Amino acid sequence: MDIATDDAEFRSMIDRLGAEIVEEERATEFRGLIATEDRETLAAVLTEPHRPLWAREIASFRLGLAGDPRAFEALVLLLNHRDPERCVSAAYALTRLGDPRTARAAAALATNELRVAYALLPVRLLTDLRAPESVPALVTVLERRLAADDPHWRVGLACVEGLGTLGDPSARPALRAALPHPRLGAAAARSLARLGSGG
Repeated sequence: MDIATDDAEFRSMIDRLGAEIVEEERATEFRGLIATEDRETLAAVLTEPHRPLWAREIASFRLGLAGDPRAFEALVLLLNHRDPERCVSAAYALTRLGDPRTARAAAALATNELRVAYALLPVRLLTDLRAPESVPALVTVLERRLAADDPHWRVGLACVEGLGTLGDPSARPALRAALPHPRLGAAAARSLARLGSGG
């Protein structure tokens, strides 16, 4: 597979990262990473010390879109970054990478309660992947978000919506438990309706 440079998400990432770079030396490196078609050059960026984060992001994203498994670890780290835009780019690339380890890694990130503030994109990625790990992880995360005053209710909402999309009947108990929640209840009712009647 070619290393895509005309992907809309790639262009969006480049626009964002380009705004961070002001030094001419860095700008030259930036342009080189965008232009190269050499996977070995991109892979080296992921292992060489002292490379800036933006360079690793470009390299891992491009390798991910090319289906190169060397991008996997860097993309998983970016998926759990404090910057939501980096998480979005990483999730996009991971979906296209097609690495069989992705769902397990996303489930581990989503269910890590110490990093729940950064769990939104791993939850959404699990929904997109439709993997065996997806429903159990989303149910686990949702059950932890059911307190009415939980500050991470948006993560819970993503779980509710994801479970409706995935359509697995085993999610019904967790969705029913979310019905009384002031922020999750309406979405839980919609997701239950998508699951249809059943036990």
